[in-house]
Amino acid sequence: MRFVAGNWYTASTAKLLKELRVNPSLGLSNQEAKSRLERMGPNVLVTAPPISPWRIFLSQFQDFMVLVLLGTVVISVLLGEYLDAAAIFAILFLNAVLGFVQEYRAERSIEMLGRLAAEHCRVVRDGHKTLIAAADLVPGDIILLETGDRVPADARLLECQLLSVDESNLTGESVPVSKDEKFLGDEATPLGDRKNAVYKSTLVTRGFGRAVVVATGMDTEIGKIAHLLQEKEEVETPLQRRLQQLGKSLVLGCTALVAVVFAAGVQQGLSVYKMFMVAVTLAVAAIPEGLPAVVTIALSVGVQRMSRQNAVIRQLPAVETLGCATVICSDKTGTLTLNQMQVQELWTARRQYNLSDWEKLPLDPRVQDDLWYSVAVGALCTKAEMYEDGSAFGDPTEVALVRLAERCGLRQSSLRRSYQEVDGVPFSSERKRMSVVVSTGRDYLALVKGAPDVILPRCTHMLIGTQVVKLTQEKRREASAVLDAMTDQALRVLAAAYKPLGQTAGPREQWEQGLVFTGLVGMIDPPRPEVPPAVQAARLGGVRTIMVTGDHQKTAAAIAERIGLLTSETHQVLTGSEWEALTPLQQREEIKRTAVFARVAPTHKLSIVKALQANGEIVAMTGDGVNDAPAVKEAHIGIAMGMQGTDVTREASHMVLLDDNFGTIIKAVREGRGIYDNIRKFIRYLLGCNVGEVLTMLAATLLGLPLPLIPMQILWMNLVTDGLPAIALGLDPVERDIMLQKPRNPREGVFARGLWKRILFSGITISMAALAIFVFSLWYYPGELERSRTMAFTTLVLAQLIFAFQCRWERHSIFDMGIWGNIYLIAAVLLSGGAQVFLLHTPFMASIFQTVPLKLDDWLLVVIFAFFPLFAETVVMIGKRAVQRHFSFLKV
Repeated sequence: MRFVAGNWYTASTAKLLKELRVNPSLGLSNQEAKSRLERMGPNVLVTAPPISPWRIFLSQFQDFMVLVLLGTVVISVLLGEYLDAAAIFAILFLNAVLGFVQEYRAERSIEMLGRLAAEHCRVVRDGHKTLIAAADLVPGDIILLETGDRVPADARLLECQLLSVDESNLTGESVPVSKDEKFLGDEATPLGDRKNAVYKSTLVTRGFGRAVVVATGMDTEIGKIAHLLQEKEEVETPLQRRLQQLGKSLVLGCTALVAVVFAAGVQQGLSVYKMFMVAVTLAVAAIPEGLPAVVTIALSVGVQRMSRQNAVIRQLPAVETLGCATVICSDKTGTLTLNQMQVQELWTARRQYNLSDWEKLPLDPRVQDDLWYSVAVGALCTKAEMYEDGSAFGDPTEVALVRLAERCGLRQSSLRRSYQEVDGVPFSSERKRMSVVVSTGRDYLALVKGAPDVILPRCTHMLIGTQVVKLTQEKRREASAVLDAMTDQALRVLAAAYKPLGQTAGPREQWEQGLVFTGLVGMIDPPRPEVPPAVQAARLGGVRTIMVTGDHQKTAAAIAERIGLLTSETHQVLTGSEWEALTPLQQREEIKRTAVFARVAPTHKLSIVKALQANGEIVAMTGDGVNDAPAVKEAHIGIAMGMQGTDVTREASHMVLLDDNFGTIIKAVREGRGIYDNIRKFIRYLLGCNVGEVLTMLAATLLGLPLPLIPMQILWMNLVTDGLPAIALGLDPVERDIMLQKPRNPREGVFARGLWKRILFSGITISMAALAIFVFSLWYYPGELERSRTMAFTTLVLAQLIFAFQCRWERHSIFDMGIWGNIYLIAAVLLSGGAQVFLLHTPFMASIFQTVPLKLDDWLLVVIFAFFPLFAETVVMIGKRAVQRHFSFLKV
C-alpha cells in the first residue's frame, strides 16, 4: 500500500526518508514494521480467487452419467418408486462428497505450492541485514538488491553500483535500464526513464543497489495492472494428459460393453426400464471418473512429502520426471559441501600461516604490511556484515574472511570508518572477482579479491612486508605452487590485491589493472556428511552424479575423491576451457567418462546439459546464480538453491532446495519414483475392479443367467471399493528397495511393464470368483435369487478389498511383504468391509439393497471365493519365479 504522497521519484531522498520516518542506515525497527504491516496489509498482488468449495461440490454432479442417474431418480419418483429414488440419490450424494474431498484437497495442495515457493528479500531491520518474506515488506523498509533478484516492491534508490534492471514486463523495453540514484526527474518523466526508481516484479540483471520501499502490493505499478495477471494457469503433467485420453477411450469401451449388457437383458425378456437402470449404474461404476482427482492427490501428497524434506516442487510435471532422472549435475559449494567456510591457510611472500588450530596471526593493526592487506581486503571488499553481537549476514565465503579480520583485531566497523567505500564493481560468475574503491580522506584505494588465476595476471607488483616490489616470474611460480598445494587439500583459494589510485578514483576500467598482489587465503568447506551415502545410493539406483563447479580443478577433484564421485568408469576431471575446446561430438564422448567439471562458466553448464541430453540422459541441473538460469531451464529437472540462489534462477527451476543439500535431491528422486509407483497402483486397482464388475454382468447376461447384481448394489459397490481404498493406495509409503531399481524410461506408458496384463488378469479372476459363487448358490439355494445375489455382491466387494493389498507391490507377493505398512489402506479396507457387513445385517439397509443376512456357511464360502484372485495371482507369480530361476536365459 502507498505510504507517501505525490511523485516520490521527483522528491529528494532526504525529504522522502523523513516522510517515511526511517533511518537509511538502521532501517525500520521490527516493531514498527509489524505495525505498518497490520495497517497496510501484505505486499501481495490480488490474484484469481480460489475455486469455492460449493463450486467444487456442484461440479461432482456435472458428469454425463451422473446426470443420467439423476434423471432416473426423477423417473423413479414419477413411477412411485420412492425408496429406490431416495437410495440412488443418497449414494450419488455420498459419491459427490467423496469426490469433493478428493478435489478440494488437490486444489488446496496446488495452492500450497505457491506459498512454499514464495519470494524472499534482503532488508535492513534494527540495523541488521536480514532475510524476510517479500509479502512482509512495508513502505519505509530499506531493501538490498543484487544481480538476479526480483525487485520485491516499488522503491526509491539510495545507492547503487553498476545497477541495471530489466523492466520489460512493465515498459516493454527489452534492454535493461541503467539506474542512477542521483537522477531527479519531473512529474512528466515516463516510467521507463525514472532512473532513480525500481519497480516490483522487475529483474536486477547487474550490479548492486540499496533502496527505500515507497509502495507495496496493489499500490505498486505492477499492481495497477494486476487484473491482467488474474488468469489462473492450469498445470497438467504429461501423465494427467495421457490419463485424460485413456479416460475418453474407457468411456467408449465401457459404453459399448454396457450396451451389450442392456441388449442381452432385453433379449432375455427383462424390462427396458430395469435394464436401463442396470446399464446406467454399471456405466457409472465402470468408468473411472475419479482417476484424474486421485492422480492429482497422489502428486500433491508427494509434493507435500518432498516439502517436508526441504524440496519444494514449483512445477507438477517435475514430480514425474524426477523418477526418470539418470544424471544429476550438482554444484559443489553448499550442495555437496557444508558451505561453512573457515580460513585454514594464509600465504604471503614472507610466510605461510596454518590457521587450522586457530593460531593467532602476528598482525599489527598499525602496520600496513602484506599480512594486514591480505586480511583487510577481505573485510572491506565484501557485502558481508559483522554485527556487535558476533552474528554475521552474507555469503559464507565473505563471512569467513570478515571473521578472520575480526579475529586479528581488525574490526570491520572500525575499518569502514577509516576506509569509506565510495564505489565498486560487484562479483559475478563471469568476472570471478570483486572490487571496491575506498577513501582514506587523503586519497583513494582500489581493493580487489577473487580467483587467483584471474587476479594474478592483473598484478604487476607484490607486497613483501611493507615494500612494493616487481612481481617476477619466480614469484608467480612460487604463488602458483602454493595455490596447487592448497587446492590439493580441497581448499577454496582467493587472492587479495590492491591499487593506490591517488587523489581521484579515476576511470573504472583502471581499478583492476596493475594491481599489487598481497597474498592467498585458503578456506576449507568440508563435504556434507550425508553426501557420500547419497552419491552411493544414487549410483545403485542407476543415477550418475557429476560435479559442476567454478572452483579450481584440484580443489574440485579432492572433494570428488572424498565423496566417492570418482569411479573406474567416470574418473575424468575437465576444466571449462578444456570442455569448450572440444567439438560437440567430442563433448558427447568425453562426458561419458567425466565426473567433475571445474572452473566452469554458466555458458558451459548449458552445453553440458545439452551434451548429456544428446546422449539420451534425463538431466537434473542445480544452479544459483542469475546466469545459471538458462541451464536450469534447459534441464529436464532444473533445481534452484533456496538459501543462496537468485530469484531468476528459482523462477526458471522446477524444484527449489530449501537447504541447498545434495542429499535432498536424492530424497526427491526417491519420492518421485514412489509417487509414480503409487499412481500405477491405484490405476491397477481402479481398472482391475471395474473390469471385474463389467465382466461379471456381461458374462451373466450372455450366459442367460439372472442378473447377479441390481443397480443399487452396483452403486454401493462403487462407493465402498472405488473411494477410500483407492485414495489410500495413493498414500502408500515408498518401497524400501525403490532406489535399487533403474530409472524409468520417460517415454514408457503408464501401462508399461505388463500393467495391462495384470489389470485384465485381476479383472477376469475377480469376475470368475463372483460368477462361480453366483452359479453355485443358484444351484445350492434354488428359488433364493436374493441370497445368490447377496453372496455374489459380497464376494465382489471383498475380492476387491483384498485386491487393494495385492496392488501395493508389482515385484513382490503379498505373502512376501505382508499387509502392514500402510495404515491408511488398512483403515479404508476395515471401514469399507464394515460398511458391507452393516448393510447385510441391518434390516432397513437390506430392504433397500434387496439383500439377505448371510449364514456362517455362506460367509465361509464368500471368503473362500473372495480369496481366489489372490490365490491365482500367487500361483502365477510362483510359476514365473520357478521359470526364471531354472531358465534364466529366458525372458519371462
